[in-house]
Amino acid sequence: MRCLAMLLCVAPAALTAQEPQAPPDSARAAAESVPTPPPPPTPEQKRFLAGLRTATRGIAQLKDAMSRVTRAGTRDSVQQRRAGRLLAGLCGSSRGFIKRGRPQMNPTVYEDTVQLKAKRLVTQVDSLIKFTTTCEDSAAATPNSTAVGLGKRMKSYEAALRDFRLAIGLPVKEDTSKTTKRP
Repeated sequence: MRCLAMLLCVAPAALTAQEPQAPPDSARAAAESVPTPPPPPTPEQKRFLAGLRTATRGIAQLKDAMSRVTRAGTRDSVQQRRAGRLLAGLCGSSRGFIKRGRPQMNPTVYEDTVQLKAKRLVTQVDSLIKFTTTCEDSAAATPNSTAVGLGKRMKSYEAALRDFRLAIGLPVKEDTSKTTKRP
C-alpha cells in the first residue's frame, strides 16, 4: 500500500520533470542578439598573422629603444649617447624581424573592408622598414629627433594595427605605455 501511494506521488513529478520547458521570450531574444564569432582563419590568413607576429617582435624592439631615448632626457649627455647607440643598434636588428615577417603579409587573402585595412597595415610596416635604415644611420648622432620621427611612424602603425584587429574580430588592447596626465 505504501509503495502504491509513493508511486502515485512520485510518478507525476517525474513525468513533469522530463517535459522540456520553453525558455522565456526575453531569454530567446537575448540569445538571438549575441553576435556570431568570426569564422576560423584560412591557411593564408594564418600565414598573414604569423608574418604580423614576426614583424611585431621587431616593432617591440623599436618601442623599447624609443622609450630608452625618452627616459635618457636631454640633461645627461652620456646616457643620451648610450641610448642613441642602442636605438641605432635596435633599429638594425628590428629591421631584420620586420623584413622577415613582411613577405608573409599578403593583404589579398582578406576580402572587402578587411583587405583595405590589411593593405593600410602593410603600408605602415613598409614605412617602418624604410625608416629603420635612416634610424640606424642617424640615431647615434641625433637620438631625440630620430625618436620623434620614429614615434610619428609608430603612431600610424598602431592606428592601422588597431583597425585591422577590430576588422578581423581580435581583441584590441590599449597601449599600456600611455601614461595618464596628472591633474
